[in-house]
Amino acid sequence: MNASVRLEHTLLAAEAEHELNAMVEIAIPDAPGDESRPPLRLALVLDRSGSMAGEKLEVAKRCAAWLVSRLRPQDELALVDYDDNVRLLAPLAPVSQAPLRAAISSIWPGGSTNLSGGWLKGLEQLRGDRGKILILTDGLANVGITDEHALVELARRAGAERVGTSTIGFGHDFAEELLTQMADAGGGNAHYAETPDAAPAIFADELEGLTSVVAQNVSLEIRPQEHVEVLGILNEYPHLALAGGVQVQLGDGYGGERRRIVFSLQVPRLAELGPVHLADLVLRYVSVGDEIAHHELTIPVTANAVSAAEAAGIAPDGEVQEEVLLLKAAQAREQAIRLADAGEFDAAQRVSRETAKGLRLAGMDTAAEALEADAPVLSAPLYSAAERKRMWFAQHQTRRRRSS
Repeated sequence: MNASVRLEHTLLAAEAEHELNAMVEIAIPDAPGDESRPPLRLALVLDRSGSMAGEKLEVAKRCAAWLVSRLRPQDELALVDYDDNVRLLAPLAPVSQAPLRAAISSIWPGGSTNLSGGWLKGLEQLRGDRGKILILTDGLANVGITDEHALVELARRAGAERVGTSTIGFGHDFAEELLTQMADAGGGNAHYAETPDAAPAIFADELEGLTSVVAQNVSLEIRPQEHVEVLGILNEYPHLALAGGVQVQLGDGYGGERRRIVFSLQVPRLAELGPVHLADLVLRYVSVGDEIAHHELTIPVTANAVSAAEAAGIAPDGEVQEEVLLLKAAQAREQAIRLADAGEFDAAQRVSRETAKGLRLAGMDTAAEALEADAPVLSAPLYSAAERKRMWFAQHQTRRRRSS
């Protein structure tokens, strides 16, 4: 795994303080071929509450059967369903097609939504080794543990034990913030299936990710030098304060992908001209394969202190600037959602349109168009649960910044 860092400004005027943006790009090596990949350990946890009755549950069952058909005999799968109660339909075991298909066929709609119970049963099956919980729901957690902070903390602790969590929200009635936060804390992915038709592609995407994981518990620690301060992380990754620095939790690393993380430093006036060491970045991860190995890579963050005239003569890094604008636009999109939630629709539309205008001025027309499309629905007649979810998942995906 390789990592590099780029600064918005590499020449800093020594006479001034600076708020400096830095972009880290992590390149993850390609995954081995399917035949040489390590076996999967997966717990599939399906909501069968009453609101899933009909097409949603039938599609979920078909997707589950498809997933089973794509697994190899040496992969291990546990199957759980839940309403008020939790059922372990198939304990974790090497994949056997016929019994699993029969278990999937036995799922029928029931009552309420014990999301925590279903998730915990999946975790119970996977503890002791790496694995992934894939949980699907169309509603709010209303039985068992219902406190969102507690559920997110459970996902975080499981992730630290190398058991990740990915979530799939069906329809318009689930808690999108809970599902994205659980996935972030658990190092997995959050998906939105607005209609049942969207579910098959989501299952395919998740399986592709599962079979291409080459690293787990990927983290980036930012260690600023004395008098340099970390102002913030622009991405939406869980992060912890550590002895003056910050550790960003990045979850699983998928073969062939690139991650971008942008952070801001407060740099004081510099006493001398010349090279200046601002911070160190420490990239840590656990490689996945025949042998589990821990890795650590340190990257220095350096700039040059120069005169104000010399610094003014150098243009900023355009790619870093563009990344900063994209991430700040996603933050503005969340702000607009919060304003609309509070009934402040005029303010929400103003945030959306002003942010889009800034993107247009920067030549980022595609990103601007997305925010311009938001503005009309940030109004009392049109703002709905479906529109909120669409905007929420869009800004969340931008702030995760994964690309191949």
